[in-house]
Amino acid sequence: MKSRTLGKQGLEVSELGLGCMGLTFAYGPAADEKDAIDLIRNAYESGITFFDTAEAYTQGGNETLLGKAVAPFRDKIIIATKFGFLDGDATKGVDSRPERIRQVAENSLRYLNTDYIDLFYQHRVDPNVPMEDVAGTIQDLMKEGKIKHWGLSEAGVESIRKAHAIQPVAALQSEYSMFFREPEKEILPLLEELEIGFVPFSPLGRGFLTGAINEDTKFDPNDFRNALPKFSDENRKANLALVDLLKNIAAEKNATPAQIALAWLLAQKPWIAPIPGTTKIHRLQENIGAVNVHLTTEDLAKIEIALSAIEIVGERYPQYLQKTVGK
Repeated sequence: MKSRTLGKQGLEVSELGLGCMGLTFAYGPAADEKDAIDLIRNAYESGITFFDTAEAYTQGGNETLLGKAVAPFRDKIIIATKFGFLDGDATKGVDSRPERIRQVAENSLRYLNTDYIDLFYQHRVDPNVPMEDVAGTIQDLMKEGKIKHWGLSEAGVESIRKAHAIQPVAALQSEYSMFFREPEKEILPLLEELEIGFVPFSPLGRGFLTGAINEDTKFDPNDFRNALPKFSDENRKANLALVDLLKNIAAEKNATPAQIALAWLLAQKPWIAPIPGTTKIHRLQENIGAVNVHLTTEDLAKIEIALSAIEIVGERYPQYLQKTVGK
């Protein structure tokens, strides 16, 4: 596993990270704790040094799990976590008041059983709190040694510029994949200009790009995807054209659809570090295999032509979440 640098302050991470959200949150029942710890440690032993969690993923439960798993090698990895939702609950709206940021930081340090947070993201921009106040609080936490770097998640161009001007931003974390390419319009050019790293979440389209989901798939009643317009039965059926394309490319490259989707992302920019999540070790190893899939300039050009002919149907979020992104 090679490394990549996020931002101008030299934050070095493995080219693929591990998104830990799904181990306790959003995609049905939480994984068994022992299995989850085994998976995280397997990721580290396989070269992953970049682990992503958040307060909002079961209000400290996900952070506690990650903290237990990485305790033996804490000083050899990068942990990213997040603040910014009211009471740590994404359904309640945003809250980035300075006192709340500080409270979340202290909670995260305790849950993760660590003395510092490598990368602390604002999970969503809070329109009621000036970015000057947010960045100022971050600066104070940095001076105290509690945070090494900071980032934004799902922020818009104006917020990124404003935040970066006050305290240099190491990374932006937002959704980006073949299934959602919106960041290519304004966000990627801005990040390149400001030398900010990019951490795509849901790089496998919430599992859709693996080829394991079809029009007949039934999700667990508590699975977040039941509420996503893109995953309605009708839209899923229409969007399978993208999966068919991935399967064809994968067959040519002796790879899997998931590996092609991740290799494509890695090929976009040298400062992109995707964080696919999984609860299964065999899927983890499959994802890691993507770093050995080489897409040539010619391959990428062919993929681009094929992608441009496919229309992705459905919004990615229900309205209550859609209104919090791109601020």
